[in-house]
Amino acid sequence: MWASLSSPISRPAVHPASGVRMGIENQPTHAHRFSAAALAAVLMLSPLQLPLVPPGLSGAVQARELASGSGSRVNKDPNSLLRLGLPAQPAPLREVQLKLEEAGDSITRLLLTNANQAVNTAKKTLDSKSSAILKAVPAAESARGEELLASITREVSELQQAISTNNAADSQAASERVLKDVTKLEELIAGTFSQPAPPAEFKELPWLKGRAQVAFELKRPNGKFDVDGKLYDKLELTSIVDGYTAPITAGNFIDLVQKGFYNGMSVQRSDGFVVQTGDPTAEGKGATKNGYVPEGSSSVRKIPLEVYVTGDKKPLYSTTFDDDGRGGYASALPFNAYGALGMAREEYDADSASSQWFWLLFDSDLTPAGKNLLDGRYSCFGYTVDGARFLSDVKEGDVIVSAKVVSGYENLQNAKP
Repeated sequence: MWASLSSPISRPAVHPASGVRMGIENQPTHAHRFSAAALAAVLMLSPLQLPLVPPGLSGAVQARELASGSGSRVNKDPNSLLRLGLPAQPAPLREVQLKLEEAGDSITRLLLTNANQAVNTAKKTLDSKSSAILKAVPAAESARGEELLASITREVSELQQAISTNNAADSQAASERVLKDVTKLEELIAGTFSQPAPPAEFKELPWLKGRAQVAFELKRPNGKFDVDGKLYDKLELTSIVDGYTAPITAGNFIDLVQKGFYNGMSVQRSDGFVVQTGDPTAEGKGATKNGYVPEGSSSVRKIPLEVYVTGDKKPLYSTTFDDDGRGGYASALPFNAYGALGMAREEYDADSASSQWFWLLFDSDLTPAGKNLLDGRYSCFGYTVDGARFLSDVKEGDVIVSAKVVSGYENLQNAKP
């Protein structure tokens, strides 16, 4: 199990995808980068290696397919994963989404014949199932739903036309346009979902109903960022935080962002696998407690481990997938994308998270489909949808100048000054 992300800095850091101990957390001054082959060799010797799928769990095989979204290939698209995490979606719209995503993937690999076949299937579904799709739209938003569905239908035809001219660039642009409208329609339908409040024992904690968007700005003191050979004075990233699958984890994060907790805080760990921050005691400003202490309190506010099995109706609390007897099952919001947001916690205490979190520098060679050992052990609460590539040059000591909630703050429940 990945250990000690938020434990005292003298404890060993652990590779997130494998559970391999990588050294002392307060010592790395440069990225620990391993090739897939080197990591495989370490895995063979690691006493912490866990069984990936318990014998006889045929359901886990099917669940892993849902997590990968593309058979043996990992679904690394944060926008696709966010769409798949939306509740209350009608089956025909899901089919349209998946076929259009399949087409987009084929376009990027210049397999335009395959893309055309997928788009044709999506079009047939739209033509035959439009009434079923519109039926799922909230009654108060029916006009908007009809508008979006008409736009999707038109854009599918435009995508077909672009593919027929063998123009990959135009096809890719058309694919992105139609999928944006699919996202808007699915988000509209998700508004019909009656999201339950978290369990009563956590009633004092903030939680997020739906989703919110956070914008980050990072700077390097007395230096520039070098990303793919291009220099930047600052980095700007945007993340979507998901309360459907991790309401308390997402709510805690949005609450801290809104309070300005992370503004001016430095990156405290960057080892090639994660970019992590959130420990106020590492800032050298006199903080004595590792976590967020609410005003008027002397204790750190801690939140429970919150993980969600695909197909369940609510998250699991204070337990891992393994401890719940479902090791190897798919997570509703998997650690499948570069820049996925995860909550750090201590190794042996499931309910020890507070303010430390990380961006995962996902590598599909190191965490293949259905074998991501973070899922079900740590809370994934969102994805970076813009600027994720910038994380490749973020180093310890770089500063989060600002983290701002740009939309969705009204979805935060139990917010306190």
